[in-house]
Amino acid sequence: MKALTPREIVKELDKYIVGQEKAKRAVAIALRNRWRRQQVPANMRDEIVPNNIILIGSTGVGKTEIARRLANLAHAPFIKVEASKFTEVGYVGRDVESIIRDLTDIAVNMVHVEKEKEVVSRAEELAQERLLDLLFPGEGLKDRKRTPEAKERYERNRLRLLKKLERGDFEDRELEVEVPEDSFPMMQVFGPMGMEDVGINLKEMISSVLPGSKKRRRMKVSEARSFLVESEIQKLIDHEEVNRIAKERVENHGIVFLDEIDKITDSNGGGAGPDVSREGVQRDLLPIIEGSTVPTKYGLVRTDHILFIAAGAFHVATPSDMIPELQGRFPIRVEMNKLSTEDFIKILTHPKNALIKQYKALLAAEGVELEFNKPAIRAIAAIATEVNNKTENIGARRLHTIMTKLLDDYLFDHFSGKKKKIMITKKIVEEKLSGIARDQDLSRYIL
Repeated sequence: MKALTPREIVKELDKYIVGQEKAKRAVAIALRNRWRRQQVPANMRDEIVPNNIILIGSTGVGKTEIARRLANLAHAPFIKVEASKFTEVGYVGRDVESIIRDLTDIAVNMVHVEKEKEVVSRAEELAQERLLDLLFPGEGLKDRKRTPEAKERYERNRLRLLKKLERGDFEDRELEVEVPEDSFPMMQVFGPMGMEDVGINLKEMISSVLPGSKKRRRMKVSEARSFLVESEIQKLIDHEEVNRIAKERVENHGIVFLDEIDKITDSNGGGAGPDVSREGVQRDLLPIIEGSTVPTKYGLVRTDHILFIAAGAFHVATPSDMIPELQGRFPIRVEMNKLSTEDFIKILTHPKNALIKQYKALLAAEGVELEFNKPAIRAIAAIATEVNNKTENIGARRLHTIMTKLLDDYLFDHFSGKKKKIMITKKIVEEKLSGIARDQDLSRYIL
């Protein structure tokens, strides 16, 4: 993160997200502030809290994508949660803490993968040695206990066999490998309501105390190698260190994306019905956002410095409809821009994961070269804008439905072996889509 200034963070986000400069600027500053906080003296570090952000805009304008790409850029644990799910029957009280427990699980998996990459070379070497012992269990045992000459002969023979193993000479040979057996496959323990995720797992507790039973399986060398490599990786990794690093990463770099935050606001000024539970959800979320300690199966996790990015359309409600305490925890509010025809053209072509590039790659797998001329791209963008204006505005997601309808015949008919080039022109776009776009009732169901 030291190398990424806010301007450079925005530049990286530009590779995937069109427009929304205000939102990119806000998240870039928030991300850079996390690195800055790590550089200040320890006594001041705990006093600096993140400036949480609310992104205001209709669906499909890039709210989730900005948060997800930001987390990828920072290599930070990231989770997306729909706030409205906590208003459903059965979600009460402590269940909101599952957000942090799930985020910690994600962080542990991230760190585990990183540690696997660090030890995989050593694990492959150890797996090869174990394969040799399994293939030739009695080879040179007597020589090993004799004279230095005999030991040297043993090492020489082992090196020769190792080279043959690396060349693949023994890949089809069968051998027996000990694999762990699940002794308690049917055992499952349910904790108190709202505490299911804490990790009170009797099966894990028993398996850690009692010696695990093993069974022998016959398999080819090629299959056994991957199993043995995985086994050696687990032995080489310090799981306590993984948990410690993951907890630290969650506490200092974790990002929680709270979508549909507007759905838990009370826009009616109080009263009976579901709005009562909505305010209750806000009060349940408040301790986590303002800073608390959440129990997880990896230990206690503090939420004081986790960055929360909330998002919502706010068509009916406004951020001021949230309870005052929660409003104060989201000091930065950014209104997202609606997408224009020009934005749709850029979305179709500019980003690294642009939709046209995706469909080109899909049909290239069948040996088909797919091309779009500029008038065709503009026509697709214009139809997306028109349909969004006439029906529900779903932003850039409208492009997915339009592209699927436009390319339906090509995706169905062209299969491997038919090498050809397809050029999508404005005429083809209008033939396939214009009639649907003009018919408001039809476009509501098809596009």
